[in-house]
Amino acid sequence: MTTNRRRPASRFALCLHTDDPDLLTPRRVYQVLPDASAAKSDYIRVIDNEGEDYLYPASYFILVEFPPAVERALLRSAGAGEAAAPRKRAIRNPRGSLQPA
Repeated sequence: MTTNRRRPASRFALCLHTDDPDLLTPRRVYQVLPDASAAKSDYIRVIDNEGEDYLYPASYFILVEFPPAVERALLRSAGAGEAAAPRKRAIRNPRGSLQPA
């Protein structure tokens, strides 16, 4: 008997635009961390250029799926074991200031 495993939700997003190019770079792929409460407010949690995870407007990104081998390579190159641990619980609003999450 075979079982169909559902792949987890996309773990990567392509940045479409940003208001702060020091934190996000358009056309760059970012790792997405699961955050159900953020999704309810139309935000996603990504690891930004500083290596920190923050909430950003979902409209800044498009979620992308890669073959498993590509995902593993991206996670290895980003030091995913360290990057996946939440470091700060904050939201970067479009003007770049921080708000507590």
